Amino acid sequence: MSKNQLWSRWTLANALSEMIGLGLTFLITGLVFSRLDGLGTMTSILLTFGFAVASGAVEATFVGLAQWWAMCRWFPSIDRFAWWRGTLIGALIAYVLGYLPSTIMSLGEAIASSSAPVVEPPQWVVLLLAAGMGAIGGMVLSFAQWLVMRGKIRRAGLWIPANMLAWTFGMPVIFWGIDMAFKMSAIWESVLLMALTLFAAGAIVGGIHGLFLVRLAEQE
Repeated sequence: MSKNQLWSRWTLANALSEMIGLGLTFLITGLVFSRLDGLGTMTSILLTFGFAVASGAVEATFVGLAQWWAMCRWFPSIDRFAWWRGTLIGALIAYVLGYLPSTIMSLGEAIASSSAPVVEPPQWVVLLLAAGMGAIGGMVLSFAQWLVMRGKIRRAGLWIPANMLAWTFGMPVIFWGIDMAFKMSAIWESVLLMALTLFAAGAIVGGIHGLFLVRLAEQE
């Protein structure tokens, strides 16, 4: 079985699963946010946080199962359920860390009853922060997967820096797409742009840590 085939399957699997899984996650979060955010109460803020974190299970399920399908021929020792579970655990922890700062700020505003307008930073600052968030998120996301790999794949420790590097480039693409989607005049344009953005981000992420995965397959 060709290593190039592994990379192609892996990249495509990540692109499609991120587009579908993360797209559904954004949809769920957006619907919940639109219903609860206007209430401005501590209960609604905490409920929004809970639903946002729980929605990470949708992305984790699509991504985890798609990744296992892409790699199983080259890594038969990796169990499907174990890989899905590792992906799920990593995703939920990453979602908690990702949504926690904004939730704390919202709780603080609710307690202080502040109505001061929020000043958004320049886009280059947002994208730079997104890259840093991607590096941290990649580390969290891949740690539980690494636990599944450990002892079954030689040099499995490469998997964590591989994901950190991949998401450093992938996360700014997602943030850029979200910013552009809000500027679209029609809903269908925003949906189409986000679908293409998530597909591209998934392909970038999958393409990068897919190169590391091929390297690991060569050790087998």
